Formats: sequence, C-alpha cells, structure tokens
Amino acid sequence: MSKDPSEPDLEAMPFSDAFKKFKRLKFFEPSLGVLGFFFVSVCVILCFFYLDYRAAAKGFRFSGQSERYMWLQSNGSSKDFRVEFLGEEGGECDVFDGDWVWDESYPLYQSNECPFLDEGFRCSENGRPDLFYTKWRWQPRYCNLPRFDAKLMLEKLRDKRVVFVGDSIGRNQWESFLCMLSSAIPNKDSIYEVNGNPITKHKGFLVFKLKDYNCTVEYYRAPFLVLQRRPPSGASQKVRTTLRLDQMDWNSGKWRDADMLVFNTGHWWNYEKTIRGGCYFQEGAEVKMEMSVEDAYHRSIETVVRWIDTVVNPNRTQVFFRTYAPVHFRGGDWKNGGNCHLETLPELASSFVPTESWSQYRIANSVLSAFSNTSKAMKFNVLNVTQLTARRKDGHSSLYYLGPKLSPASIRRQDCSHWCLPGVPDTWNELLYALFLKHERTSTLNASTNSMPGMSWNNSLLQ
Repeated sequence: MSKDPSEPDLEAMPFSDAFKKFKRLKFFEPSLGVLGFFFVSVCVILCFFYLDYRAAAKGFRFSGQSERYMWLQSNGSSKDFRVEFLGEEGGECDVFDGDWVWDESYPLYQSNECPFLDEGFRCSENGRPDLFYTKWRWQPRYCNLPRFDAKLMLEKLRDKRVVFVGDSIGRNQWESFLCMLSSAIPNKDSIYEVNGNPITKHKGFLVFKLKDYNCTVEYYRAPFLVLQRRPPSGASQKVRTTLRLDQMDWNSGKWRDADMLVFNTGHWWNYEKTIRGGCYFQEGAEVKMEMSVEDAYHRSIETVVRWIDTVVNPNRTQVFFRTYAPVHFRGGDWKNGGNCHLETLPELASSFVPTESWSQYRIANSVLSAFSNTSKAMKFNVLNVTQLTARRKDGHSSLYYLGPKLSPASIRRQDCSHWCLPGVPDTWNELLYALFLKHERTSTLNASTNSMPGMSWNNSLLQ
C-alpha cells in the first residue's frame, strides 16, 4: 500500500526541514497521548511514595529510604534496649519522652460502637474522610507501655469512683475513658447516667454508672478549678464575675473522696475568657483589678495543690494533674479563620516547638516543680502530655464537629482545640492507665516490705 502523499516521510526529510517541523509541534496542546503519559507518571511516583510509607510503618527498610521515617518503626533493634514500664527496671523511665509510631492494631474502639460520645467528637461519622489520626500509638523512648486492657481496668475500678474535673478538653478525655472501658462491656445499657441526664452539651456534672462493676466515671465542669461567683458589693461596674483565686470550685466537696481524680485546666485562662468578658480576680474581699491573667493562673494552681495537700487523703485517692493540651490554629484563631483541616499526619520532628512558648504550661510547670521538692509531690502525679500532644496537629475536630447532618462546618469556623475520638485523648488515658497500675504495684510492694519482721522498727528509727 502506498503512503498518503500528504504524510511527511521523516526518514527522507532533510535534517533542516525536520528541525523546522519539530519547532512547530505544540507540546501543550491537549491530546489523549499526553494526558495518558502524565497520568501513568503520577501513578508510578505515588506508588514509590506508598511503598516507602508502608515499609517505614512496618519496620522494613529499602535502600535509600528517607531517614525521617525511620523513627516510625515499632519493631526491630530499637525495641531491644527498652524495658517494660511496669517491670522492676521501668521505674526511672520517662513515659512522656518518645515518638508517635504507626500501629495497625489501633484504634482501641470505634466511635459508632460507643454511645457515650458528643456529636462534636465523632469526626469520622461527621464526614472526615481519613482515618490516619486513629492509627498512631505513643511509644516511650526507653520503655514499653502496657497495652490498655479494659477488662483488667474495670476489675481494678470495681466499687470505685473515677472523677475528671476541668474544662471541655477534660470532658474530651473523660468521654474517651468511658469509651475505652465500655469496649469490654457488651451490654451498653448497663452503663447509664445516674440522674438521667443526656451526655450532649451538659454544663454541670455527669455521673455514669457501670452497673456490672458498681463503679462510676464522673465529669465535673470547672474550667478554672477555682470558684467563679458574683462580685462583692462595692466592686467596679466593669466587674461582672470574679474568680476567687484562694477558694476551690463549689463542687470540690464531691471530688475529695474519689478513688481516682484527674484535673485539667488552662484553656479558659486567657484575656478573652476573663477580663474582656468582665471576669476579674479576687483574693479575700479584694478584687485585684490590675492583676494579670498569668499571675491569677499561677495563684489558682497554688490553691489547687494546697487543696490536694490538705484535703485529699492520699491513702484513698490517686490524683493526676494533666498538663495543657496545645491548640493548632493556623492563620488565625477559632473566631477569625484559624484552620487545621488540611493536617492529616503528626509532626515528625521531636522538638519542633519549645514548651516554654505556652504560658499555661510554663506557669503550671513552675508551680508543680516547686512542690516536687517537698513531700507534697508524693500526693499527685503529673500527666505531662503537652509536648507529645503538640505534635498531633492532625487530630482535631476541625470541620467535623456539627454532627452528620450539618458537617462540614464553614472553613472559617474550625475547631482546632478539641480532639476527634478515637484519637489523641485515648493516649492520655493509656498513660493514665500505666501510671495507675505502676502506683498500685509500688504500693503493694511497699506494703509487703513494711509488713516484714523488723521493718516497722527500722522505719521508726528514721522518723
């Protein structure tokens, strides 16, 4: 068959003519060939990224693998030097120093299987498209945490009270704890609020009873921990309410006899939530009109620690103070366009922001550190979650907090303070669980040691 005369014969064409033809080609003119080549190239590149990611997550290493993914390994040689936190050698391990590692066995529960969650924390049910934020486990650098065992914890809490006190981030942790425990209870109807109150948008206190274990898991809303009340007579007209920095919240009498007591505060200690809204600070009968928020917060933490020292019985109650959980608004705050909805992975760097940059953490840490040099430090544990939580910019509710019908929210009204569940607060509770078991084992060991013949006599010599 002869060639079409209109079709150029490139083999017979002189080089100069071929070059002119080449220059006239329109490379960016849409065509199936170009689009197909582009699509295949993108797929190949994505495959390489996927293989690198999977290898890092599973602990394998390919030649040339990026070093920044190596710390994601949960297996391998790094495990050889780690001790068990609950073992004899784990006493000196700092469980708050470590890394986030990918773990396919997580999460510990599913939100659609837990009826004890606010709609605002059910991110996946509210339309969040990824589940990466549920797959990260906290791995201490030099020891291994015990995996949370809901059945074991329920037995430990039989006939006991667990009380969470604080702001809405503390409520986040309380609901996480309820879900973690309820994962081992098939009959969810055996868990109920003793006063019949709904869990959603409740501003007072909620007491959930786990009937099969005769224990309660309670939440008391007290964002400042100290008492907020009307101003004294004669106060300035600018003063709508005051925070009594020298008195605990009204409900503190209900907390004191708990078997486990978990405090948190910090998110309301800012100008917007206090002075701008007419809430000033009071000590005794005097309203301190010139006192800064930072100084007031410092005084309030001192009041909390004194209350623990003088009112709480350490032989009955384990007290935990959870440190500030950072927010992750970018480009603004909650009311003017701050966002976090594009974050899908944790911060991989171990020290990307110094903790001193959070005034709430710095102030509380200074007070708690001062008491750590006295015997009072034995009366409470510090859940120092600030730094590990700071890396989890991916874990917030962001656009997915309005419920399944109304989410996603406006891109300018995001929630980068609260956390999706399951998610980051589960890790706080895993650390709580580990410290609880450690304290119990240490107490049992000390009791058995003191009961040995001659030990009471030796102790009396030291007094």
